[in-house]
Amino acid sequence: MRHPLALPAFCLTLLAGSLSLHAQPAALSARDAWIRAIPGSDVAAAYLTVHNGGTQPILIVGVRSPRAHEAMIHETSLVNGESRMRPHEHVALAAGGTLRLAPGGLHIMLHGLTHTPAVGEDLVLVLELAGGSTLTVSARVRPLTDG
Repeated sequence: MRHPLALPAFCLTLLAGSLSLHAQPAALSARDAWIRAIPGSDVAAAYLTVHNGGTQPILIVGVRSPRAHEAMIHETSLVNGESRMRPHEHVALAAGGTLRLAPGGLHIMLHGLTHTPAVGEDLVLVLELAGGSTLTVSARVRPLTDG
């Protein structure tokens, strides 16, 4: 004879296990986050190093900042002596891998800044990961000549 609450209890156990998997923080960490100040502009570029300390790949699917109307991951490349930028919809980071977003390569473009960031100020960047988790990073604004 089956207990009338066995199936609902089993379903709740599965649901709780599933929620705990999604609630765990990602193994992604960030360091050396900075933004290049461009005086008088509502656009800025952000750079940082991200590391996946976990055993599974991590997919960065977007980025946002409360200080910008739009933020995107871009890549700068040199084509026939001309610098070009193209957006990336996502960036994959292998288990144990490190990725450096730096001038002349992958970076974060911030568009429509609410005000021009001042040198020494910290801006918040939020990396959005597949599965719905996020990583919040504080990036220090540096002068245009740094980098």
